[in-house]
Amino acid sequence: MQLSARTAPVSTFTQLLSSTRRGARLARLLSVTELRSWGVPQDLTGRAETVVAELAANAVLHGRLPGRSFRLTLLFDPSSGRLRVEVTDARGDLYPQIASRAAGPDPLRPGGRGLALVAPLVDHWDTVPYPPGGKTVRAELLDTTTSA
Repeated sequence: MQLSARTAPVSTFTQLLSSTRRGARLARLLSVTELRSWGVPQDLTGRAETVVAELAANAVLHGRLPGRSFRLTLLFDPSSGRLRVEVTDARGDLYPQIASRAAGPDPLRPGGRGLALVAPLVDHWDTVPYPPGGKTVRAELLDTTTSA
């Protein structure tokens, strides 16, 4: 008789939010609440909180179209310790880029550095089209507390 290993199911959460500052703040708060309810380790939850805050802010500031919401999706696989954060907005014509330090004459100008904050917190991030006209920014984070 062969015993199969039990694996915990993948936890998922999806929410449409208004493309406003309030919607971005709510995305961060809902994410933390959901991750804590799933028992996600504190380090991973803390990093995810910053990632969600930046990606949601980008969706509101750069991906907003009047009357359109943005979508937040969280997927957590406890067996691998992998968390995926997805933020989908309506602007498929404008893809995010990490601002370089030499990007302009005024390095103290506000904005343009959100993805530079996200990049060191995630193990991988990318952007994919979301038909018919939007895009999804995806970030994957791994739980470093269970690494061997």
